[in-house]
Amino acid sequence: MAQALIESGRIAASKWPSAFGAALRKAADRGAADDSETYYAALVEALTTLLVADGGLNGDEVARRVEDWRAAYLRTPHGKPVTLTGP
Repeated sequence: MAQALIESGRIAASKWPSAFGAALRKAADRGAADDSETYYAALVEALTTLLVADGGLNGDEVARRVEDWRAAYLRTPHGKPVTLTGP
């Protein structure tokens, strides 16, 4: 996802490593486990931060899109591709 956003010009490649590193440090500082769940959460936090700062989105738009994907995931039968449009 990060690479696609960089290639599309939505986020700056030069800012990605520091944003992701900062999110990982925040997780470590609050005692989060060193596991894939923490890594994924840090990745999402870094992408969100950059998209709001550099990508022209606002926090409400990001939250709405997250909810759209959550709802789509919950209504999608196991083994089927998740889409943002209804079944």
